[in-house]
Amino acid sequence: MALREVGLLSPGDMGHVVGQVLVDNGMPVLTCLQGRSERTRALAQKAKIEEVASYEELVRRADLILSILVPAEAEKAARLVSEALRETGEKAVYVDCNAVSPATARSVGKIIEEAGSLFVDAGIIGPPPMRKGTTRFYASGADAEHFAQLRDYGLEVRVIGCEIGQASGLKMVYAALTKGLTALSTELLVAARQMGLYRDLLEEFRMSQKQEYGRMEKALPSMPPKARRWVGEMEEIAKTFQDLSLTPRIYQGAAEVYRFVGQTTLADETPETRDKSRSLEEMVEILALHLTSQS
Repeated sequence: MALREVGLLSPGDMGHVVGQVLVDNGMPVLTCLQGRSERTRALAQKAKIEEVASYEELVRRADLILSILVPAEAEKAARLVSEALRETGEKAVYVDCNAVSPATARSVGKIIEEAGSLFVDAGIIGPPPMRKGTTRFYASGADAEHFAQLRDYGLEVRVIGCEIGQASGLKMVYAALTKGLTALSTELLVAARQMGLYRDLLEEFRMSQKQEYGRMEKALPSMPPKARRWVGEMEEIAKTFQDLSLTPRIYQGAAEVYRFVGQTTLADETPETRDKSRSLEEMVEILALHLTSQS
């Protein structure tokens, strides 16, 4: 199946950059912005993504639809698209790129397939793809090769299997490390500050954990604007592990850490408005003061 236009739900922090890559490489991208924020609208315009008036128009025009949302919206978005597919009689390839468990991916796939369309499971590893070679789109499912056509339009798509759930599973275990470490680091640094041991801990880190401390300095200050949406991702990781008869409690705890960060003014910032001069120590201080005010 030749791709003529791609639909995108939704052009947020990750989605608008993905859309811009496709547009810049010659693939027209469409989106329906019903119920989306003014910021999302601005990001779509910045990326030269065309807005359509309804989901019905989206499925009439788009051959392939990318879903790139927060995990909690994955099934809702699939239902909206499936209703539009049924109403119009159209068919499309629906690619769920959300950070969800394999079980959630299979549930989303069932919604789309029952509407008579094709489903591809995908997981994004890496930051928004502003630079070539930084971001990979892992895909699985019998129809994953349709999605793989977007290699010709700037995306690095890697098909890893024919089963729904494989790509989502890979994303889950990868993020369990990266975002799990960020949650763990955040909590232990706040704990050290509350005990008056922050400077002593940093001195020891610089001697014995230099590489890991460098990761903290680089990664943690940019985390708060993303904390609220990472809550759902940690819950999906917990669900993944529970479905494998492993403990979900580690990532339920990580979700609690991100929920705590999400209650602070730091999380009200966006990637555009975040104070990029704020140091790791200053971030920890703000979190600790919020914790003290809540006790």
